[in-house]
Amino acid sequence: MSRLEDYLEPLSKGVWEVSVDKSDVTEPLGKDWELSALNVPSPGTICSYRKGQYHVHETRDQWKVHLDRYDPKKHPILHLIDDAPLLLMIGDTFLALFSTLKPKGKKDIEEILKDQKQSWHFQVIAGIFMLLLGIYIFDDPIAAFSGAFSIGLPLIMVGFGILVIADGIWNLIKRRPENVENGINQVKRGEIPWGVVIVAIGIFAMDIDLMTWMRILTLILMVWMFASAIFLLIRVGRGRKAVPEGFVSRLIIGVISLAFVICTIYIPYSLVYFMILTVSAIVFVIGLVLLINGLRLRHFMKVIKLKADSE
Repeated sequence: MSRLEDYLEPLSKGVWEVSVDKSDVTEPLGKDWELSALNVPSPGTICSYRKGQYHVHETRDQWKVHLDRYDPKKHPILHLIDDAPLLLMIGDTFLALFSTLKPKGKKDIEEILKDQKQSWHFQVIAGIFMLLLGIYIFDDPIAAFSGAFSIGLPLIMVGFGILVIADGIWNLIKRRPENVENGINQVKRGEIPWGVVIVAIGIFAMDIDLMTWMRILTLILMVWMFASAIFLLIRVGRGRKAVPEGFVSRLIIGVISLAFVICTIYIPYSLVYFMILTVSAIVFVIGLVLLINGLRLRHFMKVIKLKADSE
């Protein structure tokens, strides 16, 4: 019987990533491995799990585990700065998207068709929509930014706050005497007040003007990128052993991050424009991926139908 943890010793000796075949791991992941919702995109990843500083990406055939420098639960800010700098997240997002365009083998195609939950029609329509949305954002970045932050973000905050309040009320209902006697006691203190606060912030955010939003986002991006640049360049200065995840890549990310910060000092809001254009490019590529994969799926379905008819 073997667990995934039995193969992770090299990570403590300076190895950046360990790949373990699923066939070699006979025990399921323990309860201390938590499903991670937010991750730097990685090609081929089905889902990700975390256990302290350990971060595992599950692929079809392997567990790929690396050791983060900071546990995101204990040090979320330091994790964003050092383990997930902004430029790394952007670059890996594009790599992950383009990796889905690679032609698939016969086995993969059969699995896709067997487990297909959405028709190729949906993928093609969604792809065209995302392509047009990406073009719109690129063509009028200010209008897109204004809509996202003056309308979209506040509405999301209000909606999330309402869900928190509803969850708090539901937990209060479950605390009725008959439920408490049966051991059901899951209410979280302050849940409803926090929901009210989130809703109030969302409503307040609707009155924030466009320039204020641009200043806020510029400040956040500058601090994030400057901190990432400093952390990465300090580690690069200590030599290759201090940067097992990639000496050259982290050096490039650190230098470019610092250059963006300096550029923003002389050209205000340039970082904001960069992020808007980046978002438009990501949306466009997502649309392209959906469209190509939808048309490819349509082709595969036609081929299979012709084979079935000929038989």
